[in-house]
Amino acid sequence: MLTRPWPSCCVAPGMADGAEFVHAVAPDVTVEEIVASVFTPSAVRDFYPLNHVLGADAAIKSLPVLSAQVTELNDGIFIGLSMNHCVGDGTTFWEFFNAWSEISRGGAKNDDLGEISFNSKPVSALQEWFVDDAIRVPIRLPFSKLQHVLRRFERPTVKECFFTFSTASLRKLKARANNEMAGTATTTISSLQALLAHVWLAVSRARRLPPQHETSYSLFIGCRGRVKGIPQGYLGNAVVFGKTSSTIGEILNKGLGWTAWQLNRSVASFDETTMKEWLDRWIREPDFEYMGNLSWGGAAMMTGSSPRFDVFGNDFGWGKPVVVRSGPGDKMDGKATMFEGPERGGSMSLEVCIAPDALARLVADKEFMETVSMPM
Repeated sequence: MLTRPWPSCCVAPGMADGAEFVHAVAPDVTVEEIVASVFTPSAVRDFYPLNHVLGADAAIKSLPVLSAQVTELNDGIFIGLSMNHCVGDGTTFWEFFNAWSEISRGGAKNDDLGEISFNSKPVSALQEWFVDDAIRVPIRLPFSKLQHVLRRFERPTVKECFFTFSTASLRKLKARANNEMAGTATTTISSLQALLAHVWLAVSRARRLPPQHETSYSLFIGCRGRVKGIPQGYLGNAVVFGKTSSTIGEILNKGLGWTAWQLNRSVASFDETTMKEWLDRWIREPDFEYMGNLSWGGAAMMTGSSPRFDVFGNDFGWGKPVVVRSGPGDKMDGKATMFEGPERGGSMSLEVCIAPDALARLVADKEFMETVSMPM
């Protein structure tokens, strides 16, 4: 998270129990270098701690599950936070980030976590939840040592671009998708579904894969609000994977509305019954999803995070954030990370991470770039 203006004092380095705090200096990097281009500068990767650390490394290598880095730039401050996915999902991450900023600027005086607000509801940090009350720990995992299930993989060469879509642009994409499916779709395609379909189409064009090549889109789908018993204030992981598959030729030929409808159906299929079945099955027969599997050899897309997360609501006492970026931790060919857009009222931002040659063709795609708000 990038903030400015430059403050008159700096945060000193330190270490808290179970968490790491890093103070760094990058005097040759300016705010403009980060925000002025759709391409994300490689220097941003160094602003995040625990780069390329796997979730299991917290146990195997005794690494912290939370690490923060405050980097002094030439004319601003970049706050990078790395949280191990074993302790929380995107909802937990941003609620923690905003609560931390509130404490830092003196807005929360109570050190008791239970007193910190979480979407205006009490935090349920210590509350256990199982699909069936009869199920109790320990869950029988299919390995005797964590190292037996751990997979380290060679990270592909990728490059990131950061795109912002205005409220007006999203409104047009949504209207177009719903008009194309008029008389066929039984529910309204959302702005987010239309946007992700738009990106999926553009990336598929940019990759230049053969029409018969299979492609997929994986989404993190939240359980909060979908499964009774999981409160909004639940701290931990409350997401499952939903995936829809097709061929490159099919989505390119059938267009925006049809592609958005596939994403719509995938999300809608995860009702409370499906969620409970998925969670119950995992408890009884644990399995593990690997980032390498999700990439499908450079033919897939996957989206994490959400435009509903309040990424611009934090203020550490240095003013509101100017821009948000994500670290290199889980970057794969096809990863698209969603963020709330800077324009209040419905804008969205999307960080797209794909192979460099495909990314060059994506930013040269007139149909796609016409929908993007260019950096100021």
